[in-house]
Amino acid sequence: MTALITAILGKIANISRWQKQAIVLVLDMILCIQSIWIAYSLRIGVWVYWDLAIQKVVLVALLTMIPVFYFLGVYNAIFRYAGSGMMKTLVRAFIIYGLPMVAIFSVIGMAGVPRTIGVIQPIIFFIMVGFSRVTARYLMVDILGRNRFGGQVKTVLIYGAGSAGQQLASSMRSEPAMKLRGYVDDDRRLDGQKLDGDRVFWSGSLPETINKYAVTDILLALPKISRKKRRAIVDQIQQFKVHVQTLPNMKDIMDGQVSFNDIRELDIEDLLGREPVAPNELLLGRTIVGKRVMVTGAGGSIGSELCRQIAKFGANQLILFELSEFSLYAIEKELRKYSKDNDLENMDLIPVLGSVADANRLAEVFAFWQPDTVFHAAAFKHVPLVEANPVEGIRNNILGTYEVAKAAHVAKARDFILISTDKAVRPTNVMGATKRGAEQIVQLFAEASETSFSMVRFGNVLGSSGSVVPLFRQQIEMGGPITLTHRDVTRYFMTIPEAAQLVIQAGGMAKGGEVFVLDMGKSVRIIDLAKTMVQLSGLTIRDDADPDGDIEIEEVGLRPGEKLYEELIIGNDPQPTVHNRIMMAREGHLGQADLDQLLDQIRKCRNSDEAIALLKILVPEFEHERDNIRVEKAS
Repeated sequence: MTALITAILGKIANISRWQKQAIVLVLDMILCIQSIWIAYSLRIGVWVYWDLAIQKVVLVALLTMIPVFYFLGVYNAIFRYAGSGMMKTLVRAFIIYGLPMVAIFSVIGMAGVPRTIGVIQPIIFFIMVGFSRVTARYLMVDILGRNRFGGQVKTVLIYGAGSAGQQLASSMRSEPAMKLRGYVDDDRRLDGQKLDGDRVFWSGSLPETINKYAVTDILLALPKISRKKRRAIVDQIQQFKVHVQTLPNMKDIMDGQVSFNDIRELDIEDLLGREPVAPNELLLGRTIVGKRVMVTGAGGSIGSELCRQIAKFGANQLILFELSEFSLYAIEKELRKYSKDNDLENMDLIPVLGSVADANRLAEVFAFWQPDTVFHAAAFKHVPLVEANPVEGIRNNILGTYEVAKAAHVAKARDFILISTDKAVRPTNVMGATKRGAEQIVQLFAEASETSFSMVRFGNVLGSSGSVVPLFRQQIEMGGPITLTHRDVTRYFMTIPEAAQLVIQAGGMAKGGEVFVLDMGKSVRIIDLAKTMVQLSGLTIRDDADPDGDIEIEEVGLRPGEKLYEELIIGNDPQPTVHNRIMMAREGHLGQADLDQLLDQIRKCRNSDEAIALLKILVPEFEHERDNIRVEKAS
C-alpha cells in the first residue's frame, strides 16, 4: 500500500507547476462545495445533499473564492513546504473571502438560505483547506521524500528547547536524511513535555536517551549561551559516540531566523570556554577615530581583520597596503560593501599595491598619504616555508620592517604598531627569529623618533592560514589518519576579531618601546584537540586500546624549527596594564651601530647558511638546528 501511495505521489510531484496549481484549485472548489453542504446541513439539522439554497451558496462562494485565492497568491506557494507563511496567506484570503459571504447571506440575506451560513461556511472551509495543506505537506515530505531518500537516516536530538531549537526543528522537517527524536534541555521541569509534538528530555538523562533511541547526531541550538557554558555541554556530550554540530552565535545569524543551513561543525572557538573581554572604547579610539590609518599586509588573516575593525571604529582614511593583487582586491571589495551597508561612505578607502621591502614605494606612499597610525602586519609567517626560504623570509620580515619603520619615522606618523608573534620568544625557527629581529628594529626606532613605536605579541589565531582545525576536519572527513607532529605539542589560541581588537587597544596604550603581550588564556594540547574533534564527529580513536576505532592519530615528528610549546615573554616580569588581557614588557636589543652593520650585511646576503648565521648574531637566543654554522661578528 505504501509503495502504491509513493508511486502516485511521485507522478504528481513530476507534473508541471501549472498542472499542480490546477489540481489544487479543483480540490479547493470541491472542498468549498463540501463545506457548504456540511454548514447547511448542520444549520437546518437534516442532511440535505442538494437543493436550491445550496446551489445559490455554491454559486456565490465559487465566484468569490476563485478570484480572491488567485490574486492573494494562495496558489503561488510550494505546497510541500507549507508552513507559517502559507497559513498567513490563507488567513488573509479567508478574511477577504468571508467579508462578501457575511455581507450577502448574513447582512443582506437571500431567500431560502439561513443567515448563519455566511459565518459558518467560511469557518468550515478554512479548517478543511488548512487541513488539506498540512496533509499535502505530510504526504510529499514525510512519505514521498523519506521513501525516495536512499541514504542513511540520522537520528537527531536538538539541544535547546527555546525558539532557536523550534525554528531548527521546523526547518529539519523537510530534510529526509534527518529524523528528529526530540529536544534536550537543562531545565528539569520541561522533562516529558511536548514541543510542537516532539518530546523534551532532561539533559541529566542524556545517556539513557541516546542509548534508547540510537541517537547519531546532536545539534546545539543555543546561539546565545556563553563559551563557558557551551564548553561544559560539549564536555558532557563528548563521552558519547554522536556527531555534534552547532548553530553560530545569534549575532552571526544575519536575519535572526534559524534554519538547518545555519548548522556548522564545532570549531575550537566553541571549545575555548573563555569569554572575550568587552573592548575599551577609549583605547580603541585613540589611534583610530578620525585618523588616517595604514595597514601593511592588509589582505592577510590578521591584516584584513584589523581593517574591518578600523573601518568599524571610524577611521577617516584607511590605506590598504598589500603585495598580493587578489588579496588587496578581496579586502577592498569587502570593505566597500561594509562601508555602504553601514553608512560609512565618508571613510576614504585607498588600496595600494606594493612590497614592504621597496623603500622607494614606501617613501612615495607615506609622503603622499601621511598616515597618522601604522599597523605593520605584513610578514611571511608560515614556519616550514620560511625555513625552506630563509633569505627571502629574512629580507621580507626584517628589512621590510626596517623600511616601513623608517618611512613612518620620516613621515612623522604618530603611532607605529608591529604585529609580532609568540614564536619570537627564544626562537627555534627562522620565522620566529626574523620576528624577534623585527622587534629589535622597532625598539631602536622607539628610542630616537617622534613616532610612538610599539609591538604586540600573541600566539595562534583561529581561522588564520595554516590553522590546524580545518586540516584536522579534512583528515577526519577522509577517514584519517590525523597527522600530529608530536603528542606533547601545546599552543595558545585566540579568535581573529578578539586578537585584532586587543592589538588596536594595545596601540592605544603605547608610549614608545613597549612589547605588549596578549593574554591568550590556557594553552591547548593539540592531541587533546584532535581527539575532541574526532569524538564530536561521532567517531572513535583507533589506538592500542581500541584497534577497531575509526580514526588513527599518527605522529609525524616536529617540523623544522617547530617547538613543543610557545612562550610569550622573554623575561619573567610582565607588567599589568589598564586592560586585564594585555600585559607589557620591556626587553633588550642590539645597539644602533651593530644593528646597522648587520642590516647592511643582510641586504647583500643571498646565501641561506650565511643569512641564518647573521640572524643568530642579531638574535643571540635563536637556537637553530644548523648550529654548526658560525660567522664571526664584525668588530
